[in-house]
Parts: sequence; structure tokens; C-alpha cells
Amino acid sequence: MQMPTARLGMLGLGAAGQAFLPSIARSQAFRLCAVCDLSPDTASGLVYEDVAIFTSPDELFTAPGIDAVYIGTPTDMHHAHVMAALAAGKHVLVEKPMATSVADALDMAEAAEAAGLVLSVGHAHGYDLPIKMMRDIVLSGRLGRVRVVNTMCYTDWVYRPRRPDELKVELGGGVTYRQGGHQFDILNTLANDTAQTVTAATFDLDPGRSTIGAHSAMITFRNGAVGNVFYNGYGRFLSTELTDGIGEWGHEATPPERPPRAPETPEAEAAEIELKRARARGAIPSAAPYQPHFGLTLVTGEKGEMRQTRDGLLVYTTDGAEKIELPTDLTPRDLVLQDFAAAIEGSRPCLRDGRWGAAIVELCAAVVEAGRTGRRMELKHQVFQA
Repeated sequence: MQMPTARLGMLGLGAAGQAFLPSIARSQAFRLCAVCDLSPDTASGLVYEDVAIFTSPDELFTAPGIDAVYIGTPTDMHHAHVMAALAAGKHVLVEKPMATSVADALDMAEAAEAAGLVLSVGHAHGYDLPIKMMRDIVLSGRLGRVRVVNTMCYTDWVYRPRRPDELKVELGGGVTYRQGGHQFDILNTLANDTAQTVTAATFDLDPGRSTIGAHSAMITFRNGAVGNVFYNGYGRFLSTELTDGIGEWGHEATPPERPPRAPETPEAEAAEIELKRARARGAIPSAAPYQPHFGLTLVTGEKGEMRQTRDGLLVYTTDGAEKIELPTDLTPRDLVLQDFAAAIEGSRPCLRDGRWGAAIVELCAAVVEAGRTGRRMELKHQVFQA
């Protein structure tokens, strides 16, 4: 029996929020009823006439007839917004990273549990269909125990138009929080046990655009598996050269534009923010002919390997290489909404709930701290989904 349609409100209509709009329109589980964005013009230009537009988060959270809210505001605002939405009795889908600190993330998770409400964290690339299929193969035992998961990604992230907070590590900025969270989500999905330790190095390679722009990390898991992660956001080499030319969202990639210089004046900073708003309209397409690639992920098990392809997966064993083609009719955000809806309905637990999101924040923080100090970091708040 189909669940009743949940009435959804949205707070924040940047690139991530706008990317959800086509999936919400296609969904039979949600109906968009209200939005709130810092720019009323952005909101009015993106939604239908019967969608209410609010100018403050509190108005959205307390509006009658809203069952759930999506929160896509800057990361340092997530804690306050999520806590207010939960206090108003709303189920919450919050963008990753869910918080700037583990303490805030755990606070949000505990508040949702105490209220009996769903707190889901997404979008994350662990929702991508190739990663889901990899996990199904891991759970089947076909490749034996997972021994190594390698995931690497090269992009131009540092030089895309940015708000100032997106480059400040203390506000959840830099590639480790903003992009590494996807990689750690993939590792935790595929390693099939609980992460235990982190060793890492982080890199700030452009003084004129100072931020953590690259990282390299090794994560150990309780079952003896190892995860190796590399990310480089400086745009000189792109991992599309390793993925048959297919980019993050399943399209054939085009060369990035020449990197802009770092803002040096308030006027230049404001101009960069306007560029970011303009880029948000279409930065993440609503459908794709090929599978999404967050760089390249390669899994080694006791009996073989597997990796992504533009059409699905390649699985390598002593019998040879098997191609597995996957459908493209559902986008990653379609799958996020399906998971969120099922958790609200109570038919299955949320795959990426508040505890999972807090574990990803802990991994981000551990990589940053290990890069700063050179110490191996012990993890305390990791979770495992069998």
C-alpha cells in the first residue's frame, strides 16, 4: 500500500537544494509545499505558484501543513536549523556535512531519536547506484571479505565560485568536509565493518586561495580492511581521465573554466557569490545517460576486484571480467528521497541517519586533525550497518 504523500518544506535553494527539485517533482512520496531562501527572487523563480515562500526559517518550521523539511543552508547553520525543525515536530533531511563538529552532529542525532523523528543526511555519493550494487556484491560474499577500498577524485573544486565559509575549515569548509564526506560515506558503505583509526595528510597548495584543497588518508576497519582516500581539488588533472570521460553526475565531462582569482575586496567577494548563485542553476543535472562517478572507486576482496564503469560495474575474478550494466532511470537524489520516505513511513530504518552522519563528520574531523598534527586518530563514534 502506498504511503500518504508527505508535505515537504525546503530551507536553502543553492545548487544542492535546486538539484532536489526535479526529484521532488517526480516523487509520489513528497509534495513540495513551501520554501525559504535568503534570496526571495531565487525562491520565486524556481517553484510553482501554489508553493508558499517564507523569508525566515522559523516561519517555515512552524507553518501548518508541513510534515518534513529539507535543510540545505551553510554547514555552520545546520545545527541551529535542524534543532529548530525537530523542535517543531518535523522530519528532517539535511545536506552533508551535517555539522561542523562531532558534538553538534551527535546533538542533532540524539534530538531526533528523543523526538521519534527521522533525521536523514544526504545527498551523499554512497547513494549512487554503482556503490549500492558494490555493497550488494560485498554482502553476497562473492568476492570474499573486503580487504581494500581505494577511492580517488581529482576536480577543480577549489576554483569554483565559493562563499567565504566554504573555504574556512572551522566552518566546515575545504575539500575534506565538503567533498571528503562523500568518500568516507563510500568507504563506510563498502568496507562492511566499523572504522577504527585514521592517518592522513592535508594540503593547502595555493596561498592565494587558502584552504584544505587536497587530502590523502588511510582508514582501518575492525575486520582488517583498509580504506585509502585521495582528493585533489586544484583542477590541473581531472579524474574523468580515469572514468571514461564521465563526470560526477553521469555526463560526458567538459573542461572546466579557467580558475578565478581569490576575492580580495568586498566587491570581488560579492561578485563571486553572484557567480555561485548563477552556477547553481544547472550545476547538478536532473538526469544522466551514464552512471555517476565521484572519481574512481576500486574494491579488492579475497576473491576478486570490482570498479565502476560508465554503464555500471566491472567485476574481476579468476573466471575473468564480468560487466554489470545498471539502469539510469533513478538519480541519486531519487534514491535519497525513497530512503527518507521509507523511514518516515516506518517500513525500514533510514540508511544514513543522524548517527551515520555524525560518524562521517568524525571522519572528516579526524582527517583534518591528523593532517595538522601527524598523529593517528582513534575513532569513537563510528557505526556499522549490516
